[in-house]
Amino acid sequence: MLYADLHSHTLASDGTQPPTDNVRLAAAAGLGAIAITDHDTVAGIREALEAGLQYGITVVPGVEISTVVKGMDVHVLGYYIDHTDETLLNRLAELRQVRDRRNDMILEQLNKLGIEISMDDVLESLKAAKKNDETIGRPHIADALVRKGYVADMAEAFDRYLGKDGAAYINPPRIEPATAVQWIIEAGGAPVLAHPGLYGMDELIGELADQGLAGLEVYHSDHTPEQEEGYQRLAEQYNLIVTAGSDFHGERGGVVFHAPIGARRIGIAVIEQLQHARRKS
Repeated sequence: MLYADLHSHTLASDGTQPPTDNVRLAAAAGLGAIAITDHDTVAGIREALEAGLQYGITVVPGVEISTVVKGMDVHVLGYYIDHTDETLLNRLAELRQVRDRRNDMILEQLNKLGIEISMDDVLESLKAAKKNDETIGRPHIADALVRKGYVADMAEAFDRYLGKDGAAYINPPRIEPATAVQWIIEAGGAPVLAHPGLYGMDELIGELADQGLAGLEVYHSDHTPEQEEGYQRLAEQYNLIVTAGSDFHGERGGVVFHAPIGARRIGIAVIEQLQHARRKS
């Protein structure tokens, strides 16, 4: 039986490897499919699709859209979106502008805490120069904090400063999840709620199901077995497609974040379900 890992990030957002490497690692892990789901950008999809032909791996074009509910990040995955759709590209560009403002606000807050760090420091920590359609996020700021010696590793950076309970955590207003669901549908894709166990807002699932949500990321590297059992039941209750993803971001400081490609996987038949869902939408 072939399997799919439907959540991975590349250098186009806050991953550490080019899209080709994600596809290569998927082949090495024995997967039949890998999704490229960078934050608020589709810049890595074309390279990944070409690599899929090279390695004999199905590449699912995707995106992970950033939204906010009650001051908390909530992410919506979009699968089989038309990654050339101009309306989608313009909307993602707007989200990246909000992301840029957030980065500036976080750096300002870190400075107030006595931590001397600038955007130049963050850019210096990047493995490759960013293009206009690629994103910079908190992991890049965490890299700079590690490099400058303010924290020992990524985990400490998020625990002390950048995570939702961190001293420099800031989240400016963004679109709501229902808007992301609609954007994905309008771009020809199937919307799936990412890692619901990280939010503590399970009521969102039913609300978004009424708005056109097609699936639920039941199996995720940060979910406990008990959470996965619970979300399996909720997916059945709301007739949602069950998906799985490692949320691979590559390796930082010798540690894979969140988990290696293939650490969470699901039968490749889910791809047909997602394709059917997008056609139905």
